This record gives sequence, C-alpha cells and structure tokens, in this order.
Amino acid sequence: MGDLSGNYEIRRFGAVPKGNDGYEEAATWSRAVSFGFHESTRTPEHVEKALATYAVDGRVLTGAYQTGSVAPGSLPAEVPVATFATLRKTLNIGFGRTLETQLVTSVTVRTSHRRRGLLRRMMSEDLRLAKEDGVAMAALTASEGSIYGRFGYGVASFERSVKVDTTTRFTLQHQPTGSVEVADPKALLELAPVVFDRVHRLTPGSIGRQEWYRQLASGSLGHEGKEDPAVKVALHYGPGGDVDGYVSYKFLGWDTKPYTVEVVDLLAATNDAYLELWQFLAAIDLVERITWGEAPLDDPLPWALTDPRCIDSSDSRDMLWLRILDAAAALEARHYPADGRLVLDLHDPLGLTAGTWALAVEGGRAAVERLPEGTPADLALDVSALSSIYLGGVCPVTLAAAGKIRESSAGAALQARQMFAVERATHCLTHF
Repeated sequence: MGDLSGNYEIRRFGAVPKGNDGYEEAATWSRAVSFGFHESTRTPEHVEKALATYAVDGRVLTGAYQTGSVAPGSLPAEVPVATFATLRKTLNIGFGRTLETQLVTSVTVRTSHRRRGLLRRMMSEDLRLAKEDGVAMAALTASEGSIYGRFGYGVASFERSVKVDTTTRFTLQHQPTGSVEVADPKALLELAPVVFDRVHRLTPGSIGRQEWYRQLASGSLGHEGKEDPAVKVALHYGPGGDVDGYVSYKFLGWDTKPYTVEVVDLLAATNDAYLELWQFLAAIDLVERITWGEAPLDDPLPWALTDPRCIDSSDSRDMLWLRILDAAAALEARHYPADGRLVLDLHDPLGLTAGTWALAVEGGRAAVERLPEGTPADLALDVSALSSIYLGGVCPVTLAAAGKIRESSAGAALQARQMFAVERATHCLTHF
C-alpha cells in the first residue's frame, strides 16, 4: 500500500471467486478495467466468470484509489482510477528452457487522472517487488506502442493476421502422416492444456496460458463472457494415435462474403500436425476463406503451398514485450548456440539492471560477471534493447542500425545475433 501526494492510495489484493471475502472489491476493479478498454459494461455473470478464472491463475489485482473528496456525481471512491494486474507463468527462452515470468496486464488509467505518476508508481513498484521475489523477467502485451519503452520493455515477438483463399488455389504439397477428426468442443477443456504444454516446450517466446484459454477454445467462455455455441473443434491425431494438435474455429455467417471461417485457436505440436490442420480447414464445404489473427511471421504454410499468394497477410505487429529484471539471472538461464564473450554497458530507466556486465559463453553455458563502472564495453544498450534480442526474435544488427545499440567493438552486434539465436522462430500464442 502506498500514497501519492496524499491524493491516491495504491491497494493490492488477490482475485477471488464469488462467495469469498474481497469479491465485491475485485468485481468493482474488474468493471473499471472493462471501462478503460472501452468494453460494454460487464454483466454480473461475466464478472463472476472472469474472476473465477483470475483466481485459478493467482492474479494479483492493483488499483489506485482517490483518498480525498470525490467530485459530486462522479464515480465513487471505491472505483479505482487506475488498474494493474499481474500473474506468473513460464516463458520458453529457447532450447526447451523456461523462465518464470511476471505477466503484467489490465493496465488502465482513467482519462481525468492521467499525468499524475499513477502508472509509473504501480509499474516500478511491481517490478521491484518481483525482482526481490527472485523473478528475472517481466512481460506484457501492449495496446499502445509508445508507453512501455520508458519502463524498460522491448518488443520480443511479432504476429500477423492472415486471410487464406481456400478455393481451388489452395493446394498443399504435403502427404498426411496423421488424421484430423471433428470433436465435441468441450473435449478441449481437458485436451487443450495437454496439447499446449507440448507446444509451449517447443516454441521460443511461448508464454504459459491462463485458465481462460481452454474455455475460449472449447466455446465455454467467449470474449463477451458467455458460451459461444458457434465454436467447432477438430483434433489432429499423430501416427501413433495421440492428439498432437487442434483447431478451434467458427463460421462467420452467410452474410459474410466470401464465406469465411475464423480460427479461434490453432495449436500444433508437430510440423505435420500444423500443415494437416490447414488441409482440414481448407477442405471445409462451402467455405472460401480462413482468417487467423495470430499467425507467425516465419510461417511454414506459404512454403508448403503451390501458390503462396493465396495468403493475404497484414503487416506484422508487435506481440510480446519483455523486460529483464535481473540481468545476471536472465542471461545465465539461457542456452547459447554460439560461444563467445561480450561486455555489455547496460542502461536501465528504473535502475534494476544498470551496470557493466560480462557475458561469457562456453559450451552453450553462460557465466555473467558484473564489472567495475567505466570498463570498456563491446555494446552499449538500454535494457529494452537487451530484452528485445533476448529471445532471438529481434536482430541486434538491426537495432544497432537504428541507434538502439551502440557498437564499440566492430562485429559485436553480429556476434550478439549469433549468440542469442534460438532453434526455431520466436512466436507467442498467448495473449494476456
């Protein structure tokens, strides 16, 4: 709990399901979040279902509350003027390794209470507490791209939206090794976490999923807070008969032209499963287009098509933002495909990781040493830039060209590119 200029009080409390002490405070906080993101006012049933999933995730809810008199007729003092929430999941940092990560979400500040340091206070205090608790990394997904760099976050992964023409143009050069079958959507309540666990262990940049995802994929709880009967599900069975992938999807209606199916969730733990789920989608009767809003940039699908131009892709957009909280712990947690030594002059607007660090890698394992201030460095960079290159999804040479990294030793940025590479394309399929 803290006080800001005597006008605000910061409170932190856990998300709890209905019937528990603190539920009304959490419910009021939830409605403030929906207001901040321009959602329709959530019904009591929607709030109840959302808080039940938050409780499973162990979310910590933070609010900034007015302590003085409230303007007549305005929202009452028990409604927070700013919100912030966190939960902890694992981040795949390449080569099958995971790192516990503080996920930041539900960040809002009421328009009439901006520029008063509320977000800075909530963010800086939360990151400091997470570091003190032994967490080396924080992450978020940003609704606006100009806010979080000043707190040390850097873009670490990207995604794109695709529209796939599934008329006769769609011809996949792939011989199936498994099979796809339509299933009861509710089967994903049990199967989705199992399949995701396999995908998570294979995919650099993957973030562990919150409780809501299995309910979304199964149609049990949609974005509007109620069951979505339009959702259908197909499972992919590998050669051994195990379920190694699924697609959750829905038809957008006869008024949508061309007739379109929208992918709700698509997970594949093998390359064959990925292509064969696309073969299934393209074969759905009466449908001419498949849309997916979370497709990877480095996507094997176009390369497997006879006519890759049947994919209409939007420009890429940032997805996962990372923020290193403990430089030594984060750097030593990784496996590195190339050995070498780099001295990093690291700047940090919040002072959590600032200093000169030697990263020495031998046999893929890193040793990190803090060096005296003023030691000549190979690369000078902000923690946001180091967080961007950490997963191999952003090229250090590109950041050097953009002025985000200053190279003092010739070739150091290229060496960093080789050292921070991961085994496959970085992609995050978990929004939070």
